[in-house]
Amino acid sequence: MTSFEPKSLSTSKLHGYLLSAVAPRPIAFASTIDTDGNPNLSPFSFFNVFSANPPIMIFSPARRVRDNTTKHTLENVEVTKEVVINVVNYDMVHQMSLSSTEYPEGINEFDKSGLTMLKSDIVKPFRVAEAPVQFECKVNDIIKLGTEGGAGNLIICEVVKLHIDEDVLDENGVINQQKLDLVARAGGSYYTRAKKGFFEIPKPLSTLGIGVDNFPEHVKNSMVLTGNDLGMLANIEALPTEESVKSFVEDLGERYSNIKTATHRQKHKLARNYLSFGDVESAWKILLS
Repeated sequence: MTSFEPKSLSTSKLHGYLLSAVAPRPIAFASTIDTDGNPNLSPFSFFNVFSANPPIMIFSPARRVRDNTTKHTLENVEVTKEVVINVVNYDMVHQMSLSSTEYPEGINEFDKSGLTMLKSDIVKPFRVAEAPVQFECKVNDIIKLGTEGGAGNLIICEVVKLHIDEDVLDENGVINQQKLDLVARAGGSYYTRAKKGFFEIPKPLSTLGIGVDNFPEHVKNSMVLTGNDLGMLANIEALPTEESVKSFVEDLGERYSNIKTATHRQKHKLARNYLSFGDVESAWKILLS
């Protein structure tokens, strides 16, 4: 067995070991607002529930390892003392992943990820309409665990109202775990789906994905593409050029003779097929043809 003392490892190396070994971890999809009312949305896997009476949840936005800066979520709850914790199911996992992109301050991750802002009843931050369970919370305390990069900040939240999608409840009003279909975080790019085990999602681009808000309207409002499809499509640095789309369609025409006359719906279905294999670039070229 290989053994280490934490201080003998770099913070990033230790961070990787901890996250890979302590897994899977539930995801707190935290919605906050700043003092000007600008929404922010970000996922955190240092998270769990710790009490039922009072109902307490704790999540921890850690200081960034690379430059020891703090995240917008922490900065927001420090001044507003409110947060909505949304759970993440499989149907929205790619959009959730996209929202972890470090967009500049003031950028609305709801818009970038294509998720819907839903007004809360008690607190000011918005709920994620697509989340099957949403917890409106007041922040009771924030415990700083250190001042160096990688240090956590325990945000102790008291649930003041919870919302549960009736579709995930059984006839007795109990949450059906199969219907809820939660996902959890593991090490690296791995997640786990409660029903089917591990899968991978490529990390959001460090150069910033274009976001759903920059999609053509027929793609953004597609009746075929799912939330996960939109999340995958949004994690690209730039749309394909007209020339590359034209060349791709000409080559594709040998296999799909009617591609040039296909309807949006037909193209969207074909694009979904490419997305199922992780081929985002080809999917975009079909959508833009």
